[in-house]
Amino acid sequence: MVHPTIAGLNAAVRRLFGGYAELLRMPHAARFSIGSVIACMPFPMVGMTITIAVQHYYGNYTLAGSLTAVQAIALAVTGPVLGKLVDKFGQHQVSIPTILVWIVAAMSLVSCITARVPAWILYCIVPFMAAIPPWGAMSRSRWTHMLKGDRVRTDRALGLSGVFDECMWVIGNPLASGLAVISGILAFSFTGLCVVIGALMFLTELTTEPPSQTTLARQAGMTRAEYRAREDQRAAMLHNDTGKGTGKARSSIWGPGLIAVCVTWFGLGSFQSAASISIIAFATEQQMKQYTGLVFACFSLSSLMGALVYGAKNWVIPLWKRFYFCLAVVDLGIGSFLFARHLWVIMIIYLIIGVCQAPTWINGNQLMLHLVPPTRFTEGMAWMGAMNAVGGSAGSAIAGVFIDRHGSQGGFLVVSVLAILSLVLAFIGFRQIKEGTETPTLTAIEV
Repeated sequence: MVHPTIAGLNAAVRRLFGGYAELLRMPHAARFSIGSVIACMPFPMVGMTITIAVQHYYGNYTLAGSLTAVQAIALAVTGPVLGKLVDKFGQHQVSIPTILVWIVAAMSLVSCITARVPAWILYCIVPFMAAIPPWGAMSRSRWTHMLKGDRVRTDRALGLSGVFDECMWVIGNPLASGLAVISGILAFSFTGLCVVIGALMFLTELTTEPPSQTTLARQAGMTRAEYRAREDQRAAMLHNDTGKGTGKARSSIWGPGLIAVCVTWFGLGSFQSAASISIIAFATEQQMKQYTGLVFACFSLSSLMGALVYGAKNWVIPLWKRFYFCLAVVDLGIGSFLFARHLWVIMIIYLIIGVCQAPTWINGNQLMLHLVPPTRFTEGMAWMGAMNAVGGSAGSAIAGVFIDRHGSQGGFLVVSVLAILSLVLAFIGFRQIKEGTETPTLTAIEV
């Protein structure tokens, strides 16, 4: 006989997480979801591997920060382009050649770093490391296609995607730091293996792939330009029905709400990237560099717990309120690193504030459902990620210069300033974000 306490606990767990299990039991859903997470390993591992490997072989944080900044800028440029191409032509048609470019670039970069080639050669190779298909956006696009406007289950699916993303960071950060300290070749080899395995799982699952604009236009007997114009008109009509429309169709996905979110993500990326390189410098000064992966993993583990609970619950609090609360906790928490005097203090702060990290991203993903037409969802998500990458490049480059001049405390000073600036930028777009979440969900349009 099962003890009543255990039975009650099991029932609570089923009520809380049963929605996740229901989603994963959908045909083919588990395969593409897990495949996208495995294929996303370059995101947590490559930046840290470049930073640790370059600092080890060249002894220069400015160079390490600049290289990660260049890769982030390249991601910002290629992300929206790849997202737009995916929406136009299909996921597997775009992803396969992109993966091949990334593998060649990774092999070239690690060989050059270990050979201590001139820095200009590294700057030439690093941009090609941005040839990463938008796995997260493509996975979320599959969920919205499968659930076809079911708002509650779609929000839960986006929460589940956030859970999987955090699993990737929990695994990727300690692996990157551990393997990169041993060998840059080993770290990049493991990452490449993950890309191949994840891509095979994701891309060979064709039944859940949403139709591209080319396919939909062909089915409607239109050109792609005609089809996109029709969908822009439908989106404009939907906004007009709420009294917030402009009366004419837009040929672009850009509107005040999307711009506000992208600016916010720029600020978020800037101070988080600066925090990462500053923590590595701080740990190195304290002779604790081998524990940096553990510190980042604690942040990701806490974020994972937040994602599990947050995504499982059907919230009645307005989306914009949840968005700003979680963002403020993350900004102010990381901004307080300036006052930490030991690596374990930073780890504790990460454990406390991490519960709001994944919910912040989940809220951002849900905002995209309100702000972009369904046939351009991948592109909208890619722009959000691109602005985060641009902010990350700026943050890591600035922090690298201050660390070389003033040590880790100089880096943490940059983090605090950028965190406050990020929060200010987020509230500048308050009206647009609040109004954007009050409009109907554009992904409910039948295409």
